[in-house]
Amino acid sequence: MRNANLTHNARVSSATSDMPTRVTRVLLASGVIAGPLYVLAALIQGLTRPGFDLLHHDVSLLSNGELGWIQITNFMVTGLLVIAGAVGMRRVIQRSRGGTWGPLFIGLYGLGLIGAGIFVADPMNGFPPGTPAGAHAISWHGLMHLVTAGIGFTALIAACFVFAHRFAALAQRGWAAFSVATGVIFFAAFAGVASGSDQALIVIGFWMGVILAFAWISVMAARLMAGLPDVKG
Repeated sequence: MRNANLTHNARVSSATSDMPTRVTRVLLASGVIAGPLYVLAALIQGLTRPGFDLLHHDVSLLSNGELGWIQITNFMVTGLLVIAGAVGMRRVIQRSRGGTWGPLFIGLYGLGLIGAGIFVADPMNGFPPGTPAGAHAISWHGLMHLVTAGIGFTALIAACFVFAHRFAALAQRGWAAFSVATGVIFFAAFAGVASGSDQALIVIGFWMGVILAFAWISVMAARLMAGLPDVKG
């Protein structure tokens, strides 16, 4: 009887100790899938929404029109997943270099995505169909969209450099270079689209910058998840 109780207590103790790892793994997995989900949903809309041109329209414009709720939902869900991923990163590296500011900045990026969903971008450059070409007067929600997106983008760029510093201190030069390159490229893409230009080179550059940034988040989360101990059961 005593041996049975010891076995039961050991199983309970093992399950209890495994719980934080399970939660952390789920949180990091959220960060891994955030980018692919966002990009896939955006590209499907971009290829199927009447009047939308991937070469001249940025993804925020998809929040307009009768089907705008799809992109709004995409912003909100992706933002929550990014925040979850940031919490997972914090749980893993909180006692090491970059463990505070890196995840915090990624979490702020997630909040920026949610804000971009709450505050819809103004129609422009002929989308939705019937909208006059060019830019127009900015509404209050259009302004808030720019502000929240700008804060989120800036936070993401900062996260790239925080992690670059972390990897450099660990003598992991490849990962440091990857983080720096992501931050620099995304900054350039952000600066280009912030000009309001609908030139194909600038718009495509921004799409590519967003894809790279999300890939970086996914890789960072996956890398930390791979280092977690295996959980039995």
